[in-house]
Amino acid sequence: MRKLFLILSVPLIFSFAVADIELTQKERDDAVSYLKETQKALADEIKGLSANQLKWKPADSVWSVTDCIEHIALSEKNLFDWAMGTLKAEANPAKRAELKRSDEEIKKMITDRSFRVKTREGFIPTGQFGDAKQTMKVFDERREALIKYVKETKDDLRNHFAESPFGLVDTYQLLLFLSAHTKRHTLQIEELKSNSNFPKQ
Repeated sequence: MRKLFLILSVPLIFSFAVADIELTQKERDDAVSYLKETQKALADEIKGLSANQLKWKPADSVWSVTDCIEHIALSEKNLFDWAMGTLKAEANPAKRAELKRSDEEIKKMITDRSFRVKTREGFIPTGQFGDAKQTMKVFDERREALIKYVKETKDDLRNHFAESPFGLVDTYQLLLFLSAHTKRHTLQIEELKSNSNFPKQ
């Protein structure tokens, strides 16, 4: 009888061990709050800028405000697709021991503009969405969809992983990465506006 109990228990224990672990409410709230915060900061930073200001660049090799917005909108999809791609592999809780960065450290490292990364193909602005207003609409639609996903997902975002420029991160951290990336380029827009040659109107 005891042997039969053990035989029946093994698959139950195994299924429990590999079952998806949902985000805690705090994790959801923290991520949603950060996504909304960086979305609003971008909107506030470009509010009231003229077409001339939006298109201005200090040199041909430097992005304009509109270019920055498009890069953010492109990254919104590309980084989310990257995050979702990690879920195709099996969850691996044991791998958590390899994580080197906390959630807050990930956010700080990505918003640090002294750390430069060469932009890859697919993230480079080409004007594909139209003007800044149209591009912001694309970004906002993508951001709202992401916020909805974070609020509702049952995916195990803590036990799937990806290699990033900052080392191993979990999928939840990739979504924080995405939001911090918005802040990073909002800071770039702030730098453009502080340029002494930035148009007055």
